[in-house]
Amino acid sequence: MPAPIRLRELIRTIRTARTQAEEREMIQKECAAIRSSFREEDNTYRCRNVAKLLYMHMLGYPAHFGQLECLKLIASQKFTDKRIGYLGAMLLLDERQDVHLLMTNCIKNDLNHSTQYVQGLALCTLGCMGSSEMCRDLAGEVEKLLKTSNSYLRKKAALCAVHVIRKVPELMEMFLPATKNLLNEKNHGVLHTSVVLLTEMCERSPDMLAHFRKLVPQLVRILKNLIMSGYSPEHDVSGISDPFLQVRILRLLRILGRNDDDSSEAMNDILAQVATNTETSKNVGNAILYETVLTIMDIKSESGLRVLAINILGRFLLNNDKNIRYVALTSLLKTVQTDHNAVQRHRSTIVDCLKDLDVSIKRRAMELSFALVNGNNVRGMMKELLYFLDSCEPEFKADCASGIFLAAEKYAPSKRWHIDTIMRVLTTAGSYVRDDAVPNLIQLITNSVEMHAYTVQRLYKAILGDYSQQPLVQVASWCIGEYGDLLVSGQCEEEEPIQVTEDEVLDILESVLISNMSASVTRGYALTAIMKLSTRFTCTVNRIKKVVSIYGSSIDVELQQRAVEYNALFKKYDHMRPALLERMPVMEKATTNGPTEIVQTNGETEPAVLETKPPPTGLQPTSQANDLLDLLGGNDITPVIPTAPTSKPASAGGELLDLLGDLNLTGSPAPAPAPQISQPPFLLDGLSSQPLFNDIAAGIPSITAYSKNGLKIDFTFERSNTNPSVTVITIQASNSTELDMTDFVFQAAVPKTFQLQLLSPSSSVIPAFNSGTITQVIKVLNPQKQQLRMRIKLTYNHKGSAMQDLAEVNNFPPQSWQ
Repeated sequence: MPAPIRLRELIRTIRTARTQAEEREMIQKECAAIRSSFREEDNTYRCRNVAKLLYMHMLGYPAHFGQLECLKLIASQKFTDKRIGYLGAMLLLDERQDVHLLMTNCIKNDLNHSTQYVQGLALCTLGCMGSSEMCRDLAGEVEKLLKTSNSYLRKKAALCAVHVIRKVPELMEMFLPATKNLLNEKNHGVLHTSVVLLTEMCERSPDMLAHFRKLVPQLVRILKNLIMSGYSPEHDVSGISDPFLQVRILRLLRILGRNDDDSSEAMNDILAQVATNTETSKNVGNAILYETVLTIMDIKSESGLRVLAINILGRFLLNNDKNIRYVALTSLLKTVQTDHNAVQRHRSTIVDCLKDLDVSIKRRAMELSFALVNGNNVRGMMKELLYFLDSCEPEFKADCASGIFLAAEKYAPSKRWHIDTIMRVLTTAGSYVRDDAVPNLIQLITNSVEMHAYTVQRLYKAILGDYSQQPLVQVASWCIGEYGDLLVSGQCEEEEPIQVTEDEVLDILESVLISNMSASVTRGYALTAIMKLSTRFTCTVNRIKKVVSIYGSSIDVELQQRAVEYNALFKKYDHMRPALLERMPVMEKATTNGPTEIVQTNGETEPAVLETKPPPTGLQPTSQANDLLDLLGGNDITPVIPTAPTSKPASAGGELLDLLGDLNLTGSPAPAPAPQISQPPFLLDGLSSQPLFNDIAAGIPSITAYSKNGLKIDFTFERSNTNPSVTVITIQASNSTELDMTDFVFQAAVPKTFQLQLLSPSSSVIPAFNSGTITQVIKVLNPQKQQLRMRIKLTYNHKGSAMQDLAEVNNFPPQSWQ
């Protein structure tokens, strides 16, 4: 059989291939020849064939069929065979394949070989791909070689010991005696690998960390010798003596000095020397300085040393290398919380990095700039960040806008500055702001009473002819609706007032309604603003009526519902319109602790469970909303939406539940113009001038819904005259015991196919001996005419004890729901 081609010839041949297919054909042909040679047990050219196979493996072609041939080469007595065999084992084998266990005995024999180079091959292979089983079996041999006087073997044994410890951490103590004299070695290779071994042991074991802290003076001495030593061509890199060893020692010192005062004190001086004596003109010196900075920041170093470290990072920011600037910004971002004043000194350099062309540096500079904002520099920093927001790429605008909002809220020197800043953000990057930006700005404007005229004038000018920034248009529409009278009257003292007529204001809002750029939510804001202006303006009410009536047939269901309800206000409830559309009171942020929670999302309000409050004579039990949800039990139950009691007469809208979406009868107004949950039509029944109840309901028999412990609750039924699907239930609670029942609260829930409104009770005290009753009205909408079911919850105080009971009412008469 002819001799196979040499590796060099194979490489030359493969490089001549012009296409991928041609290369694959060459590889397949050569692999077939190699397979044939392996089958014939050709010992002469096995080494050459495995070498070619490894080259093909590095090109990405399969070479697994050469694994056993590698083992045969390892078992050979020739050094050249062993070298290729061990190289093949490191490339083709790993611990997931059982074949590698067959090498254990060969490696053990080679670790005890008389030739150091063969021992070195075995150490390299074990340290590269040894499994936990192999490490347990061969750890003893590695430990012996770690104690040898041969520097060539000691450095390889140290690295192999690192791999053994990673695979089998419990073998760490075996190597502890051998580490005692490692740092006394003069050979830099041994020193380097010894520091790596000590670092690994300290990171994995707190006991080892405490044990090796006594080596800090020795490490400091080695580092000092490296700094002070003269030129050594063997270890010199760009004029610095062995920077790799210096970096490794600095990392080990960082681990040893962390949370330890004595160790930190021992290394303060040498860290200062490294920081001041290292040359920064080359990357080699910058790498050492960077490790020095990390070490200073991580140990308990002196304040002056920390300032020195931050100044080094400040110099890094001026470096032309983008990577150095990036790591400097990242490091400053980590230290800004602990050394804020020192980082502040480099504020101008950090701000200059916002203009860098590299996006990674821009992002880090932006994050660090926000971290540097405080009450003293907020005006200057916001000016720079607003300029950055105006010119930055779209992917930065959302994060930058959010950061400006948070910083302005926290450090705003005045409300006018706060409003101007947020308006500038909305004008520049309104499409990128978070959903809560609109309600937050509306709340800020509402609470700044003295700024209403100034704000509405600024917003009016901001949206003239430009509706592209939807959040800005939403806020402007809301403010024009609330404070349109101030805009027309020209009562602005902060800047020169503008002359605007009522028709010009309506022209702007109508343009928002018909603009193709306006979202559905924005149109809702504009329509509600127009409706509010019907009570602020005097000469354009008829025009407003026409606009509202047009949108009563809009294809947008949200706009249509608003317009229909607003038309009803103009016609049926015109006497209530001024009260419903009056100016919003000062707002408070939504909280989860109170009885009512308003969830604000992009200016829209989602009411949570609202509760019925008893009259002032009684005390409201806590956490009723949670109790009511517990009462419901299943997922098919709709919670009650009761009406809060009010001191206004019914004609003023006391029983109207948030008809417009911006009226909250519980006292916590929401800034949104649109309700998330549309209210059923029957909620208006109580305001009708027609008779409330139909005479046909007179024949519906009453029932006893609850009778226990002296408390009796009767239901009587009536049918609404304006809506046959609405059943009005009047509950009467009586008390047959000898003591009054106080703090009485009645709660109810119905399935999702129904809708329920619970009005306020007549009292919270049920007199004893049946001498009086409490009455309360429930309205139930049953559009599908299904059998009515209801769960009720009763809470009251009786004889000094708090009482609570649950019940289910299923005995409603058919006439009440058919």
